[in-house]
Amino acid sequence: MAKTFKVLSTLLSYPTEEIVAAAPIMAGVLKEERLLRPREIKALIPLVEELSASDLYELQERYVLLFDRTRSLSLHLFEHVHGESRDRGQAMVDLKAVYERAGLEISSNELSDYLPLFLEFLATQPLTEALDLVGQPAHIFAALAERLRRRKSIYTAVFDVLAKLAKADPRSAEVRQLVGEPEIDPNDLESLDAAWQDEEVRFGPSADAQCGGDRLIPKLRAGSRPAPGMEVVQPQPRTIITHSGSRSI
Repeated sequence: MAKTFKVLSTLLSYPTEEIVAAAPIMAGVLKEERLLRPREIKALIPLVEELSASDLYELQERYVLLFDRTRSLSLHLFEHVHGESRDRGQAMVDLKAVYERAGLEISSNELSDYLPLFLEFLATQPLTEALDLVGQPAHIFAALAERLRRRKSIYTAVFDVLAKLAKADPRSAEVRQLVGEPEIDPNDLESLDAAWQDEEVRFGPSADAQCGGDRLIPKLRAGSRPAPGMEVVQPQPRTIITHSGSRSI
């Protein structure tokens, strides 16, 4: 298990009083675990310090403007490969099932592809498996890092770290495609309405071609299958997990 993923999850979560209170210990956790290189930890310090010292409402306003009102910066992983198509719904159901097979249950109001939740899930897994899984959406991390860099956002460092953990190639065709998609001003309400309209649902062999970059669900699904002849064992105890915390039951 890697606490580093828990810290990264917290940094990407909606700022709350609890997160602000926990910020001073985050750097210590990262340094103690040593999953990240010193320069990568150093790059995260400005965000950690800002969470500790800034006005909570200003932090929340900036977060909403960046991640909730800007579709190209969405923290929902499947948004970047499926949009609002029906494929995204099935992918989220499959990912939720993966969580449950690992002994985790997400709350009913959580979407399974929410990045802070995904990172919190990784924090509960053996390190080797977590590093393998974080590599599946590598192209998304690299693209989001570049989009945030263009905005000179302090959150860029988190996605730079995720891209390095995922061993993302910023020059790959998948990254170039995502970065090249048009971005919409979150203050342009008319354009926002148009962008959030449901996308055309396609059927047939060509439908899957839209999601060439989405390797996460097939990999997770394959990894969760028992070997032939082996009995399926239900994990105990179960844990209810949300992006803001978890508890065993």
